[in-house]
Amino acid sequence: MQLPQVEGFVEVARLGNLSRAAASLFISQPALTARITSLEAEVGRPLFRRGRRGMQLTDAGIAFLPHAERALRALREAVQAVEDLPLAEHLTLGAAPAISTYVLPSLLVRFEAANPGVRLVVRTGHSEEVLEMVVRGEVDVALLRELDHPDLETLALYDDQIVLVVEPGQPLARHRRIAPERVRDSRLILFDRTSSYYDLTNAVFRQAGRRPREVIELDNIDAAKQMVLAGLGVALLPTTAVAAELRAGTLQRVDLVGTGRIERRVIAVRRRDGGRVAGDAPARFWTLLDGAADLWRALGAGPVG
Repeated sequence: MQLPQVEGFVEVARLGNLSRAAASLFISQPALTARITSLEAEVGRPLFRRGRRGMQLTDAGIAFLPHAERALRALREAVQAVEDLPLAEHLTLGAAPAISTYVLPSLLVRFEAANPGVRLVVRTGHSEEVLEMVVRGEVDVALLRELDHPDLETLALYDDQIVLVVEPGQPLARHRRIAPERVRDSRLILFDRTSSYYDLTNAVFRQAGRRPREVIELDNIDAAKQMVLAGLGVALLPTTAVAAELRAGTLQRVDLVGTGRIERRVIAVRRRDGGRVAGDAPARFWTLLDGAADLWRALGAGPVG
């Protein structure tokens, strides 16, 4: 039994005339006749007597009418209940892997505390990938390393310093500062050839003249950190990824002499034209980012210079 059948039956019963009922429903008379005929076939009894005085309900039609009216009323009330619901706000974010792992959770805790009920979606990828997600309108705001695009508005967030970290039991942990060439006698943990961190790490050792003899390559930053914690080597890692371990003393930072600060700027981007229609949640998240300097410091990142 279908809604158009029931709706047609009730309208014919109300008006007592097939042509007027068809006009009221904005359908043709043959189409309405087909609805009534198919409904009667399903019920198994005639619902109307057709005569010169119009369409009159049979005993079966009289019995069926109040139930049909209640069904239509319930459906209208259901539709109204849905229309009365407030529209749920959505916020879709993009983030590079290290940011989504070590920075975004603290941001989302703050955002949700002030914005309960916003539906959150997070998509990850390398910086170039999440930048394109914003360009295509697939995400509202993305957090990534510094990249430019003419269609995007940019907000500088923090400078993530890359530091050499070692497990406290390693020989290098006895020194607070060493020359880069001293690292060549240790096993170096590298991660993710497609990330900018990999390029920064290699640049340090090219400048020193030689890479370490032993290298372990991994595909993500967290795995690299776990290798260092296990004493299997040393690594150049972003401060936001190791801030908790440095505070706890399970990792130790060793400064490299003569390399200067090795850092990567992290930014937020959004479309200049406003992008997708998603309520005010993206704008409120952007405002949160603009005022989160204390959070960047807590995560070990430096202020934008």
